[in-house]
Amino acid sequence: MIDALLVNAATLVGVTLMLWLVSVKIGDVSFIDSYWGAGMALMALTSWLQLEQRGLLAHLLLGMTAAWGLRLGIYLFRRWRAEGEDKRYARMLRNAREEGRFASTALTKIWLGQAVLLFLVSSPAQAGILAAGGEDRLTVVAVIGVALYLVGIVFEWVGDWQLARFKADPANKGMVMDRGLWRYTRHPNYFGDACAWWGIWLVAAGISWEVALWTVAGPIFLTFTLIKWSGAALLEKGMKHSRPGYGKYRRRTSAFIPMPPKNSD
Repeated sequence: MIDALLVNAATLVGVTLMLWLVSVKIGDVSFIDSYWGAGMALMALTSWLQLEQRGLLAHLLLGMTAAWGLRLGIYLFRRWRAEGEDKRYARMLRNAREEGRFASTALTKIWLGQAVLLFLVSSPAQAGILAAGGEDRLTVVAVIGVALYLVGIVFEWVGDWQLARFKADPANKGMVMDRGLWRYTRHPNYFGDACAWWGIWLVAAGISWEVALWTVAGPIFLTFTLIKWSGAALLEKGMKHSRPGYGKYRRRTSAFIPMPPKNSD
């Protein structure tokens, strides 16, 4: 398995360097967000391609990871094409751009760091596929994992779709999205992400608890970053100033896990 993971890592580094060169050429790294999902699908595929025998569980993990990753990658790529450079990356690279260090800073601060985290988070899918081989037996733990994954997919896909429709209506400019799934959690898409990857981890755990133990850092880190680091926490910091009604929405709506709204108004 170690040799196969090294092949995955080498593939990831190679693709990352090619995309970094593209970002230097166009002067924008923002499309890296779409690489987050697509890159995880790539890691699952490279694991699957290295198997001598491919059973139900290997196909299942590949399908779960690819469905999640490719949908997210396409969604974020289209958003980047429509909205242009992400303000977060513009701020992070402003000084480097002015000082002529854009290329080196983009590589070390953005692309390589993202590649390491991508490899970590997708480790349950990679190792799970490699451990599955030709295995066809679906355990109870794996069934629970698939169920949790499907819950996550519904929250992520429906949440993103509802938000896209809300933003597309000019009448909603400057307003807070508090409808549909967004009525029950301020971040249904992030909640869905976490559920999807804990589900993938459970499927891997159903194959091998040894694999589960050394890959659990992946979903733990993803959940942490979605709630406390670059996900909800960073987004809400900006929303407080750009959306006047966000304070009331924040007080009545669960931060992450879907719950009935509170009567705080």
